[in-house]
Amino acid sequence: MRAIRLSKPGGLNKLAPVDIEPRPPRLGEIQVRVEASSLNYHDYAVVSGMLNVADGRIPMSDGAGTISAVGDGVTELREGDAVVSCFFPNWQDGGPELAKLIGVPGDHADGFATQTVTLPANAFTRAPTGYTAAESATLTCAALTAWRGLMVEAKIKPGDVVLTQGTGGVSIFALQFAKAAGCRVIATSSSDDKLDTLRSLGADELINYKKTPDWSSRALELTDGRGVDVVVEIGGAGTLPQSINAVRIGGHISLIGVLAGFAGEVPTAALFGKNAELKGITVGSRAQQLDMIQGIEASDIKPVIDSSFPLEGIADAFRHQESQRHFGKICLEI
Repeated sequence: MRAIRLSKPGGLNKLAPVDIEPRPPRLGEIQVRVEASSLNYHDYAVVSGMLNVADGRIPMSDGAGTISAVGDGVTELREGDAVVSCFFPNWQDGGPELAKLIGVPGDHADGFATQTVTLPANAFTRAPTGYTAAESATLTCAALTAWRGLMVEAKIKPGDVVLTQGTGGVSIFALQFAKAAGCRVIATSSSDDKLDTLRSLGADELINYKKTPDWSSRALELTDGRGVDVVVEIGGAGTLPQSINAVRIGGHISLIGVLAGFAGEVPTAALFGKNAELKGITVGSRAQQLDMIQGIEASDIKPVIDSSFPLEGIADAFRHQESQRHFGKICLEI
């Protein structure tokens, strides 16, 4: 079968196709015919060499496909079932712990840039009914991050005001989940065209942060000075001060990314003055993924897919991600 391996020290020119042998499932394992994956910033950090991974690593944390063989002792899933991978296969339920956060596919272990994988059955969940493999592959990291940030940690409810940043996968899923929960959404982007598309997805208020650099003050205006209930923060240190300004007293900030800076000054006095909650979010558990899938099916949410590339076009897919011209998820069809 075909797979993609990454040679050290990393870089898109270090991604190369190889032939490897599939492994039959052992006790408690399933073999999955991988049909799709999707790109995340974490995957880009792996393939670009920002993260130190083993030489020859098969990248990609997200995977979806069909079970082709089932090992002894597996009862929840059957041959022929459509499944989607878990970002943290060791995090089955409960809160985050170090032991639960290791084993990430494509980083700590081989991932889904391959035609077949054999893994423990509990490293997967069922896929949503009616989803294509590509649609399912968008859920593992981006969708579950948005779900946990809003539903699990912020505990949003109808009438809440949620502020989303940008048009990446997490932000679009956050918009969709918030609207399905009956929330008002303020969406930001640097592109008027992308803002128009966000409006078509249900965004209630739009802010172009290039035209309005002090976007947090505009968010305050849109909430009559009260502030938003929840911010889905993707920028990190570079945008966190504005998120703190935009959030209401007693509000919640789900910190899920560092696209605008890994480190920087944080206005701690403003944060505690707001009595606001700042919560770091790194995806979620298998149990939360199952809850999310039920929520998706109940609300008929469909992922926004920007484009798809073949497995051996993986470097081109990452170049498209680098260009920042995409809207929504970029997928690999395998």
